[in-house]
Amino acid sequence: MANQNKGLIRPYSSLMAAVFRGADILIVGGGLWALTWLFIIPWSDFYTIATFAAMILFILASEISGLYGSWRFSYLRQEISQVFVTWFWVVFGLLILAYATKTSSIYSRRILLTWIFITPVLLSFLRITIRKILHKIRTRGRNTRTVAIIGAGEQAIQVAKELERLSWLGINIVGYFDDDFSDGSQPLSGNKIKVIGNTMDVVNRAKNNEFDIIFIALPMSYETTISSLVGQLSDTTAITYIVPDLFISGLLHTRWGYMGNIPFLSIHDRPFNDIDGWIKRAEDIILASLIMMCIAVPMLIIAILIKLTSKGPVIFKQKRYGLSGNEIRIWKFRTMHVNENDKDIKQVEKNDTRLTKLGKLLRKTSLDELPQFINVLQGKMSIVGPRPHAVAHNEQYRKEIFGYTLRHTIKPGITGWAQINGWRGETDTLDKMEKRVEHDLWYINNWSLLLDIKIIFLTIMYGFVGENAY
Repeated sequence: MANQNKGLIRPYSSLMAAVFRGADILIVGGGLWALTWLFIIPWSDFYTIATFAAMILFILASEISGLYGSWRFSYLRQEISQVFVTWFWVVFGLLILAYATKTSSIYSRRILLTWIFITPVLLSFLRITIRKILHKIRTRGRNTRTVAIIGAGEQAIQVAKELERLSWLGINIVGYFDDDFSDGSQPLSGNKIKVIGNTMDVVNRAKNNEFDIIFIALPMSYETTISSLVGQLSDTTAITYIVPDLFISGLLHTRWGYMGNIPFLSIHDRPFNDIDGWIKRAEDIILASLIMMCIAVPMLIIAILIKLTSKGPVIFKQKRYGLSGNEIRIWKFRTMHVNENDKDIKQVEKNDTRLTKLGKLLRKTSLDELPQFINVLQGKMSIVGPRPHAVAHNEQYRKEIFGYTLRHTIKPGITGWAQINGWRGETDTLDKMEKRVEHDLWYINNWSLLLDIKIIFLTIMYGFVGENAY
């Protein structure tokens, strides 16, 4: 049978995953041994136990976090964040074991702290190195995957343009397959990708193992054709994806459910009704309590500085919409000469004259939001969730952005998925607000405790300061 696969493709994917698992385990275990040798600390049975415990915990945590998923459609930043989140749970598990067995005093703190901080760095460096090697290999035509696109309309063109933009994926687009276009036609003027057949051609060639990946990018009005293609392609080894058209883009923020044996699609739902709500609240109480103990002194210092440098109250309480759209008041350190809480509120801009000198620093570093941890303990906010907007802005954007009000199906948060992805600060255009809402809705429909930990960690690493924070 014909096969256009070149280089390392499917036969090596599981082997590569096994190699990476082995390399990670060597870094986790070997790192601790290397540090004891470097610091001239005698190796004992306790270090052996700690090493095996760490390796077992890492194996379990990495499987839960999906650390060894395909790299081809993931970003480096995403994978590195998974590394740090996975390692966080390993360290957390080790601390619990040490506390339960009362053995923490046996180990060298200098070695353990160095090991805890250096291990995720080494794991990340490994991934950066391998990606660079794979990128060079793929640019030479090796380690590639052959792709066919069913459809030649707007959706198909967007798929092709995105795959070409992400050249490091190692994707070789064979062409479009569409019943409504003649062979040789170019859906996108000036682009070399052409229509090279119809839907039956792609099925026949897929059965001959000519494609690794197939994207079905047809309008949903072609429901019968799509259903037929899915059935026929299930008899091939090609990985098949359906690209939803723009008509159903509003259905992307949905989740599947079952009523007995009948599946249904939940369009608008509350994500934290049952046990998830209790988990989310417990997470907020525990983490907010720990954080408050750490920031109590800095908050006191900030409060004194505000009093000494400008007139007015220390805490500014502003109206916001909370869970179910109910009005709440969130607490912030006052950063302006004025207390704006009217129906028409102007967003803070760069070099805003309303800001105090101290206020500029507090907003730049997000320290003005520290009092919101009190709101979390009150139950009005969550540590992670959609950022609360001013009431006036809510009333404006709920009329302009599809699904905007769905942000209020959960409690607002101090940080969120939108913020760590760069959509924080001033939203001076509708597009910026749409991207923020898009990320908020994604978070609501993909929530997990692990995702919250990831967002909190990335906020600590990257989210407190930024060019959009003022």
